[in-house]
Amino acid sequence: MYARPLSLVRRFVASLVVGAATAIVVHLSTITAYAVSQALAAGTLAQAHDAYLATSLIVFALTFVGGAAGAFLRWYGVLVLAAVVGLIAPLLGLLPRLAGAGVPITADVLGPLVTTLSGISLLPLVATIVTTTTLAPWVWRAVVRAPSKLTAGERRTVLVRMPSPRLADGEITHIDRTPIDFELAEDQWDGYVATLANAGWATVEVEPALDHPDSVFVEDALVVFGDTAVVTSPGAESREGEIAGVETAARDLGLHIERIQKPGTLDGGDVLKVGTTVYVGRGGRTNGDGIRQLRGILAPLGYTVVAVPVTKALHLKSAVTALPDGTVIGYPPLVDDPAIFGRFLAVPEAHGTAVVVLAPDVVLLSSSAPLTAELLRELGYAVVTVDISEFEKMEGCVTCLSVRIR
Repeated sequence: MYARPLSLVRRFVASLVVGAATAIVVHLSTITAYAVSQALAAGTLAQAHDAYLATSLIVFALTFVGGAAGAFLRWYGVLVLAAVVGLIAPLLGLLPRLAGAGVPITADVLGPLVTTLSGISLLPLVATIVTTTTLAPWVWRAVVRAPSKLTAGERRTVLVRMPSPRLADGEITHIDRTPIDFELAEDQWDGYVATLANAGWATVEVEPALDHPDSVFVEDALVVFGDTAVVTSPGAESREGEIAGVETAARDLGLHIERIQKPGTLDGGDVLKVGTTVYVGRGGRTNGDGIRQLRGILAPLGYTVVAVPVTKALHLKSAVTALPDGTVIGYPPLVDDPAIFGRFLAVPEAHGTAVVVLAPDVVLLSSSAPLTAELLRELGYAVVTVDISEFEKMEGCVTCLSVRIR
């Protein structure tokens, strides 16, 4: 669910903190509820503390193990962990009391133990499930999230956003809809994020937007120019709900926020930066008013905005991107007018149009463009490839899945 992939140390620390927080809240809420049920009679808090302490310690242990195993990386992992801890911890927590009372721990006590789930064990069961599904993910997210303020010298940060389970319902314009393997898409997303991290980029995950099929294409919601983040105005109405979470992430990183306002529309996938020149695609998702507003925002920052017609692809960066030396590359059948870009290099594959610059001599490319990869290697670049086939079925590319801040 959150920033991935995590180092073992960071996952350990996050699991330790979330386990402790969950156990403390479960313990306090359980003994408080018990004391209230006994009309706050003298000594009930102490009695409840002694009675439920073992259960709360087991909640800590199981939540810690579940977090370390990756339960908080998926929403359904949280639900499974909550159910398991909620059922097991209260039952195991009774065993020390039974042993202290001289009751043999045998199979014969299993039935009576289970019946306690509707009695003495009901309070910690409910408290554990509620806490694990609400507080615990929030604590996990707070621990694993990258530092909130970064100086310009520290910035090699990239925003990503986990795919929505509704990915297959996303908008498509220029290709036919084909079935999506969502489990494969999740694995490919994990691999994409891992590749960025391995290249030295600190990955920060934007709050998930599970009800928005296209939200994984986080690039469309935000464009960053130094310390200024421009929150876009989606050209597809279905994507307007993606904006809030991205703006929050940008604020948390200390960026200055500007916005494109309606009736202007602008998708980040239509914005290509080459030095101080900013090419902006005028097509189905970005209109003239959006380009005008962006020009007004960027002019004081020293950027020149050049409008580019886009009629053969969803976004400008579905047709062209730029190499580290400023050469614009693209697949000619998708490019309206290559002459606009000055230095233009044709690539032999449609999926070879998109590169993410990882370093001055390293680029990221889709594995579905092997001929383009070989061409770029011959130009002296190290090429890292990733499989994003499920996202390409939704008109996505390697640039769509992240926003670099540097």
